[in-house]
Amino acid sequence: MSDLRTRAAGPADLDAVLAFWKTAAEGTSISDDRDGVERLVARDPAALILAERDGVLVGTVIAGFDGWRCHLYRLAVRPDHRRQGIAGALLGAAEERFLRLGGRRGDAMVLDRNESAHPAWRAAGYAPEPQWSRWVKPLA
Repeated sequence: MSDLRTRAAGPADLDAVLAFWKTAAEGTSISDDRDGVERLVARDPAALILAERDGVLVGTVIAGFDGWRCHLYRLAVRPDHRRQGIAGALLGAAEERFLRLGGRRGDAMVLDRNESAHPAWRAAGYAPEPQWSRWVKPLA
C-alpha cells in the first residue's frame, strides 16, 4: 500500500471526482454536481479526501466537521481496486483529520442496500445504530 497517496482535493480535481463517483459510488445525491462540490471545497478545503495510486484517482471520502460532529460521506473505491485497503486508508485519513479538529465520534452515511460496503465499514470499527433513522427534506 506504500504507493497509495491520500490528499485533500482542490478545485482542479472536481470534474474527475464527479466522473469517478458515477462509476465508483453507490447511489447519487442532490449535491452530486459541480456547484455542490465546489461549495464543499470552498467552505472546507480539507473535507474531500482523495486516494491516488500512480496518479490515478482510486478512492474518495468526504470528512465533514461542523465544529461539533464528524460526518463521513461518499466513501467510494474504484471497483477494480477494492479489497486492497484503500477504504481503510481513506477512513484513517478522515479520522486523523477529525482528531486534529477535536472530533470525538465519526458518523457515517451508509446505504442499507450497499451491502458490499458494510464489511469495509465494520472492519474500520463502524457499526449501524438501529435506533436512528435519517430524516431528509430537499431544500431545492
